[in-house]
Amino acid sequence: MNKIKAIFMDYTGTMVQEDEPYTRELLGYFMKHSDLKDPQEILKVVWGQVKEIEAQSFGDAFIRNDERAKRILAYCRENHGLDGDEGYMLDVWRNIWIKAPLYEDVKPFFEKSELPIYVLSNDDLNYLEESMRLKDLHPAGIISAEMAKACKPHRAIFEKAMEVAGVLPEEVIHIGDSMVSDVEPAKMLGITPIYLSRSRDVRVDGVRVIRSLQGFILAD
Repeated sequence: MNKIKAIFMDYTGTMVQEDEPYTRELLGYFMKHSDLKDPQEILKVVWGQVKEIEAQSFGDAFIRNDERAKRILAYCRENHGLDGDEGYMLDVWRNIWIKAPLYEDVKPFFEKSELPIYVLSNDDLNYLEESMRLKDLHPAGIISAEMAKACKPHRAIFEKAMEVAGVLPEEVIHIGDSMVSDVEPAKMLGITPIYLSRSRDVRVDGVRVIRSLQGFILAD
C-alpha cells in the first residue's frame, strides 16, 4: 500500500447509527399518519426517494437537506396519504441528522488515529458541524454535499474531499458501509476503499472488509 496521508469516513451508517430513537420516532409517526403501516415498507419508500432526489441534486439543481426532506414528505402525502404535521416531522428529521448516536467504536478510532480523518456526508455542513460539537469529535475536516454541489456516489464529493485534504487518490483510504455510495466511487477514483460491515461477514473481491473500527490498522 502507498503511503497513506489521510482517512475519509462516511457519516450515516458508518459513524452514526441508523436504527436509533429519532428514526424510530419518525417511523412511528408515519405509521399513525399514513397508509404505510410497516417500518420496512416506510424505509423502502423514504430511502428510495432519498436516493432519487440525491441523484438529481447536482450543480445548479443542488438542493439542501431541508428541501429534500420536504419533497419526500410531499411525495408521501400524494402517494401514501401522509397527513401529519410537517413542522414536527422536519424537526424530528433534523434530530436524526444531528443527534443520531455514534457507534461505540467511532470515538476511540478518532482519538487513536495518527492520521487526519475527514468526514464525508450528503448531509448539510451546519448539521454535521453541530453533530460533531455535540459528540465532541474533532475531524480534520468535513466535506458535505453542498460544498461539492453533488451527493455521493457522485465523484465530485470525493474530488472535493481530496482538494480539501490536499491528497492524491493513492494517499487516502475511504471507510464506508455502502458498496454503492462508498466502495464503488472510491475505487473508480483510485482511492483505496475499506468496506465496514458491522452486521455480518461478507467477502468483496479486491476490497478489504472489516467488522469494526476497533483495532483497525492500515496493513494486514
